[in-house]
Amino acid sequence: MNLGIVTDSTCDLPQALVEQHELEVVPAILIIEGKEHADGIGISRKEFYQQLPDFKTHPTTAAPSIGEFATRYQKLLESGCDHVISIHAAGTLTSMVNIAQQAAKEFPNRVTVIDSLSLSLGLGFQVLAVAGSAEDGLEAALNAIESTRKRLHLFAALDTIEYVRRSGRVPNTIALLGSLLSIKPIVELANGEVKAIRAVRTTKQANARMLSFMRTSGSLERLAILHTGAEARAREFLNQIMNEMSQSLPRDILMVNVTTVIGTHVGPNGLGFAAVKSK
Repeated sequence: MNLGIVTDSTCDLPQALVEQHELEVVPAILIIEGKEHADGIGISRKEFYQQLPDFKTHPTTAAPSIGEFATRYQKLLESGCDHVISIHAAGTLTSMVNIAQQAAKEFPNRVTVIDSLSLSLGLGFQVLAVAGSAEDGLEAALNAIESTRKRLHLFAALDTIEYVRRSGRVPNTIALLGSLLSIKPIVELANGEVKAIRAVRTTKQANARMLSFMRTSGSLERLAILHTGAEARAREFLNQIMNEMSQSLPRDILMVNVTTVIGTHVGPNGLGFAAVKSK
């Protein structure tokens, strides 16, 4: 079976991997002071995080249209694909999955829509799992997603709670901390749910806590260091784990400045990681 793969820009996969695996990536929408931008077009990630604290009105985000998904499905099916797997950001956090499902109705029994229950490289690593098993057919691809998801961990240390508060998508456990904007919450995204697991006062404490999570991860099949306009912090964190855990790490480690449509809700200067444990 020849499988086509569709995902969305919140997967944060580097362009080289998108091209290598011939992925169709539907861009989410970033709205800055009333102007819509397709994710990745019109403003770079670096520029966005530099300007984010100074925007007169807080940016917002939106999902693509049904037509954006339908166009990708039709393209792949007309190019010779027997079936399409369309895998997207967590349905609890975005309407992407719902819109993809509506688009899939135009192609009965030819498109399977998957809720990754994750974001950024938590989604991206599931996409790569599909790509790695696509030649073995639909069932193998679905099994690869499930296997990856069971071994996936996604953590983030936010520099402030202010941006996630503005977004209106604050879990109750985080909202309770809303009056303490100087804190740096550490959160985990698991099974589509954002959970606050620690709150610290300094960046140094946050980095130390993130490092402790890494130490308990064991041997890793995949790893991405994530940041929101904080490359120096991310590289320092990577150097720490390389020094302490080099034997447990995969050969290729991604360093990703997280897409603006996620960063809008997270804020600048954040640090995180997505890791898939070895089987």
